[in-house]
Formats: sequence, structure tokens, C-alpha cells
Amino acid sequence: MERHFHSEQSRSQLAGPAAGLAGYPKFDESSHSLLKKHLTKDAYLQCETRVTPSGFTLQHAIQSGVDNQDSGVGLYAGDEESYTVFAPVFDAVIEDYHNGYKPTDRHVSDMDASKLRGVPDPEGDYVISTRIRVGRNIKGLGLSPGISRANRRKVEELVVEALNQLEGDLAGTYYSLGSMSEADRKQLVADHFLFKKGDRFLQSAGANRDWPESRGIFHNNEKTFLVWVNEEDQMRIISMQKGSDAKEIFERLSRGISAVEEKIKAAGFEFAHNEHLGFIHSCPTNCGTGMRASVHVKLPKVGAHPDFKKWCEKLRLQPRGIHGEHSESDGGVYDLSNKERLGKSEVELVQTMIDGVQVLIAAEKALVAGEPLPKELTE
Repeated sequence: MERHFHSEQSRSQLAGPAAGLAGYPKFDESSHSLLKKHLTKDAYLQCETRVTPSGFTLQHAIQSGVDNQDSGVGLYAGDEESYTVFAPVFDAVIEDYHNGYKPTDRHVSDMDASKLRGVPDPEGDYVISTRIRVGRNIKGLGLSPGISRANRRKVEELVVEALNQLEGDLAGTYYSLGSMSEADRKQLVADHFLFKKGDRFLQSAGANRDWPESRGIFHNNEKTFLVWVNEEDQMRIISMQKGSDAKEIFERLSRGISAVEEKIKAAGFEFAHNEHLGFIHSCPTNCGTGMRASVHVKLPKVGAHPDFKKWCEKLRLQPRGIHGEHSESDGGVYDLSNKERLGKSEVELVQTMIDGVQVLIAAEKALVAGEPLPKELTE
């Protein structure tokens, strides 16, 4: 089996017997990561000499959080087994991040779009666009921080073969990052489809190795269904369009995932999944659904209100600027998405987004008209 290690140290040096606390990391006082909080010396001693079947170690898992002291989480899995082999650390981080989700809890998936109710902005005055994405990885082929070069190539081969068989409104074209033409590159940039090399957090985690080999982008002919291959996860599957019809967008996403999964299974593989963590992802924050259902919505009055973030928290929404995490609003336009990932189904989380956005649009109208705020924000 091919193994990969991110540093020049050998396996014996990284996970040798009785290494004790010699490699226990130092954290700045300014660091507030979940890794710093939950990597107790006891947990470290339990996990320090453990190695997953693919050769991933605790040192690999924590490297990003050690290099980047401003991490929010700071912990990555290199394969499915990381979640069990290093359970003393991963379980604590998952329970903290996912609102008390216990090691004994079970996750339930539901991709039935017919259960969704309501359109946040039927007149189209506030919501500019809606986008729903999930992540998927293939069982037995590792996760981006620890995947071998051979397995990354195998992932691209399997996924591209599946994508090339999509039909109807899902049919489209795959563009390899390593061999696309300049004209294709410029068009993908113009469409805002082209993903870039991972940030410093993913760099430290080992997810950028061999860039851009075996990475690419698929989109359907209508540019409403996309798949990023071998980014932070092996697949980032996206459905999007103008307006606020989340049901139509989710239905297309569900069909696309099912079609890809069918082809993957026909090739003798399956998605990485278990009853506890749902769909397995490289970052523990994405386990469960791995889903982010978001809208770009114009809310200048609501966004300027001192209670905006508190309202979003109450509605279980995550606000950010339209240029990504940590960005500011542009002209009163915000990106709003479901905050939760694990312990609730996909349908539940999309419905949470729909309901929450409806409330905030009602609040925007009330603030403009000088009328009382919706009861959902005041009670």
C-alpha cells in the first residue's frame, strides 16, 4: 500500500513507542481553537502513538491547528479511520462544535425535496441567488489531508467516469485544472466556478499536495449543477440558480448525487458514510450532511441592525459577506446559510434556511416601513 507522510520524519519518528509528551504542541495565549481546548495531555498520550491503516498520525491531524494558531477548529482527518483511531480528540471536538452531539448519537439523512415548504422571496425583490452544496468522499480511498497520489488519481478517474454519463439537465463537461485551455480557464473564472489552491489551513493539513494534479471542475450545460473534484473533499457537489426556489435547487442536487452514487457503486465503490457521523468529510465541522444551503440576499436595514447576528443565531443561520467566510457585506447583500451540519437531515437544514430567510426579509420590510418586527425575533 502506498503511504504518504507530510514531513520528512519517518513513521518511526512520528509514531514511535512511548514518545510521551515530547511532541505535545505549544499554543499561543491568543489561540482559541477547539484543538487547543480539547487536545488535553491525556488525550494526546492516548493517541500519540496510534497510526491509521493508511499511515495517518495524530501529528498529521493536528498540524494545521498548530501552524495556524488562529484556527477555529484546527483538526483534520486523513481517512475515515482517523475518527475512531483518534477518537479521544475528534469526539470532543465534534461534541463541542455540533452542539453536544455525543459519540452514541446517530445521524439520519433525508434528501426528499418534496418535503420542503415555502419560497423565501416569491417576488424576487430580495434574494439574488440560492446555492446548496454537499461534500462526498469515496470509502477506502482516504481524505484529502492523507490521500495518496495513487488514490487521488483513482478518485478523479471514478468521478469523471460517473460525471461523463450524466444525462438530461445534468449533462455537461469536465475541465481538468492541470490541462484546461486558457480560454476555458478564463470562462470558469468569469463564471466564478474555478476553485483555487487551498488556503494556509488546508496547506498545513496536507490537502494541497501535488497541486493541481487530479483536480478539476464539472458543470452542466445550464451552469446550475457543479462538481469540484479533489478539493477539500473528493467531491464538492453544488446546485444553484438565480432566485429563491430552494426546492427546485435541492431536487436537482438530490438527483445529481443519486446519479453519481449509482455510477460509483457500479464501479465497485461507495460513499464514505456511517450511522454516527453520516457522510464522512476531512473537516469534522462538515460531518453529517456536509451541506451548506445559502442565499445571497439584500438586507441593508437588517444587516445594519445591532441585533443582526443575534437574530441569525436565533434562527440558526450563519451570516457572512458574499465573498466568502470572514468577508464583509457588499452593498447590504449578505450570504446566509444553515449553521448546523450534523444531527439533522438535509431536508431539515434547507427548511431552516428557507424559514429563517423569510423571517429576515419580513424584518427588512418592517424596518423600512417603521412597523413592529416579526414575533420570531422578539419572543
